[in-house]
Amino acid sequence: MKDVKTPSKLEKILAAGHPAVTSECGPPRGSDPEVIVKKAELIKDYVDSVNITDNQTSVTRMCSLAACIRLKLLGLDPVLQMVTRDRNRIALQSDILGAASFDIHNMLCLSGDHQSFGDCAQGQNVHDLDSMQLLQTVRLMRDEGKFLGGGDIERPPKIFVGAAANPFADPFEIRIPRLAKKIAAGAEFIQTQCIYNLDKFEEWMKLARDRGLHEKVYILAGMTPMKSAGMARYMKKRVPGMDVPDEVVKRLADTPKEKQAEVGIDICVESIQRLKECEGVAGFHVMAIEWEEKVPEIVERAGLYPRPEL
Repeated sequence: MKDVKTPSKLEKILAAGHPAVTSECGPPRGSDPEVIVKKAELIKDYVDSVNITDNQTSVTRMCSLAACIRLKLLGLDPVLQMVTRDRNRIALQSDILGAASFDIHNMLCLSGDHQSFGDCAQGQNVHDLDSMQLLQTVRLMRDEGKFLGGGDIERPPKIFVGAAANPFADPFEIRIPRLAKKIAAGAEFIQTQCIYNLDKFEEWMKLARDRGLHEKVYILAGMTPMKSAGMARYMKKRVPGMDVPDEVVKRLADTPKEKQAEVGIDICVESIQRLKECEGVAGFHVMAIEWEEKVPEIVERAGLYPRPEL
């Protein structure tokens, strides 16, 4: 697709044509580093890179940058998630330089959930930049060695830059044009929303292929195992932009409660195996938040283990 420009392990795996596997860890609601270290230890041999969420759902947590540094010190390849909700362009550029100073080579640019979802509803949104402008900022700093203000950067950041995509949000017809805009803004990899409606995702991928977008960006399909029928119902009815088909809910609901988590893992593995055959899917982003111990089983059973060494 392109020459490797950064020392990112994730980019090297993708550029070599291997299906990449990433996962995700939520930082703790406290300052104990062992929380993030223990999560990382569970999954480190089964994934290429690990995302660290940035105050997900607007709940205050240990900052993503500090948690990424912890992973870097363990020898992992972290993906720094950065939302524009909480910082202006000065702070965003400053944190990008901070990440680069620790040789953190991956970044996912996001807008962030509205603060009303979290524990500080009275907090003020910043959104000095949006997620697409943040993509452009990272590329400007990396490729041109320039700040937004025009000044030169000493030791520009070497960052493989990504964005999120939701193939299921309404209206569906703008999903691919929005993906194209993110690619035009500088996204080099995409991690999608959790996929349960495989037919609709495959339709989205076909539309992406029709525009040649799969040749311009690496698309990692998002996978989240269901723990229960209750979780499936909640995600179907209460989580915006989530598409959980009735048959998925029924399959879990028809399973005895003590076996529902096991069936949730089965569904996740089956989905990965099917989407491995989908042209343009470059890998998988396995999001088992607070269930990290299941990531090795999912990766092994899906035929994505062992991971390639580059």
